[in-house]
Formats: sequence, C-alpha cells, structure tokens
Amino acid sequence: MTLEICVDDIAGVDAAISGGADRLELCSALALGGLTPAPSLMAAARTAPVPVHMLIRPREGGFRYTAREAAMIADDITAAAEAGLAGVVIGASAADGTLDTTLLARLVEHARTLGVARQLPIALTLHRAFDLCPDLPTALDTAIALGFDRVLTSGGKPKAAEGLPVLAALHDRAAGRIVVMAGSGIDANNAPDFLRVGLRELHASCGTVACAIDQVGGDAREREFGFAAPDRRVTDAGRVHALKTVLDQFDRQSA
Repeated sequence: MTLEICVDDIAGVDAAISGGADRLELCSALALGGLTPAPSLMAAARTAPVPVHMLIRPREGGFRYTAREAAMIADDITAAAEAGLAGVVIGASAADGTLDTTLLARLVEHARTLGVARQLPIALTLHRAFDLCPDLPTALDTAIALGFDRVLTSGGKPKAAEGLPVLAALHDRAAGRIVVMAGSGIDANNAPDFLRVGLRELHASCGTVACAIDQVGGDAREREFGFAAPDRRVTDAGRVHALKTVLDQFDRQSA
C-alpha cells in the first residue's frame, strides 16, 4: 500500500511527511492542477525521508507542447536527476487527444539515460494527460509500451470516485505490467472503495482551506492586495494521517 501526497510548498512537504506519506509528488500551483516546482523547493525536498517525484508541467492548460516547451521538459528532467530526486511525473497529448508517443518516447529515453548515468533509475509516472485520451485501455497499453512505471489517473473523470469502474478495469488490464494509481478527490472516507477493487497506490492532496489568520496563510490584508488567494489550500497532516491509517488497516486485514 502506497500513499502519495502532492505538495506545492515546503510546509506541505513537512505536513505530508508528518502525516505518514510514503511518497511525495512535488510541484507548484496545485490550484492549477500542479506545475513544475522551483529549484529551491527541489533542493529543500531532496532531504525528505521518503521518495520524491517531481511533476514536470511547464504551464497551465492542456498538454500539447511546442518544441521549445518540450525542450524545457527535458531540461527539467535533467534538473530532477541532478537534484537526486527519485522520479518524475510527465505527460503529453497529441492533437487528437491521444498520447504524444513521439515526444514521450524521447522523454522516457532521456530519463532512462540520466538514470544510468547517475547509477540510480528515475521512476516514471504518466500524469493525467492520460485522462484526456479518448480510449483509456489503449492509452494504458501505450504507456506500458513506452516504459512508464505507473499512470496517475481518475479513470477519465474529474474525480476518481466517478471513474471507479474504469479504474478497476484498468487495474485488471495492467496485470502487473504497470501500476495504476488513483488520484483526484481521494480521502479517508472513500479510500476503501479503491482498495477493494485491487488498487494499491493512491494519490491525494489532503488539503484544507487555510484559516483567515494563521502562520501560513497570513491575514485578510494580504488577500486584499492579491498576495494570497481567499480559498488557498494547505496540506493537512491530520488528513494525511487519517488516509494513511485507512491504507494500513486495509493492508493488515488483507494479510
């Protein structure tokens, strides 16, 4: 059982670890679905006691990338490797919504080459560009052929709970060839639904809206000036712990 928590600041890193996360997905701008994190956050997270996978997404919006954006993604993979991070999370779409196999094959090969050079493989996760594909079973087969270790997916729906039947079918189709990791809207209340269909890796933010005045979010004056969003979310260590407890209990009952 593996719990991956996505975080976008150093406080989130600390909260996720405190709550018992097994792995971190490091990014920035979670409110936009996550973007590539700053080098300083990468450097700070590299000392985490759990594996850190870096989301690489150069801008908000869709996942069709220009040649210059593709070069940026490759450079960010290099940066993640040089920082000693355990893995990267990437994805790219073709014009018809399918996976951009040409670009992804280049990026996977680049990551594999860097892993050999540093004598430590780079884990590869296909992000939720997968969920925009018109045929998810075919996209899963493509991800396997490309050499991804796992795919993060909500089953083609905005929230994983809505895509649960598809997630179950994808897990069965994977048959151990790739890890299907469910994500989007997962918490301690609905986690058992995903575990019961065989999924063994869950991805969550475990966020909560920051208080009006607190040590992290600042006060109303900062929001008035636009320095902080009124509904800014922060990683909640208690929610991480509650979700991790569900996974641990299910693991013990299944043993």
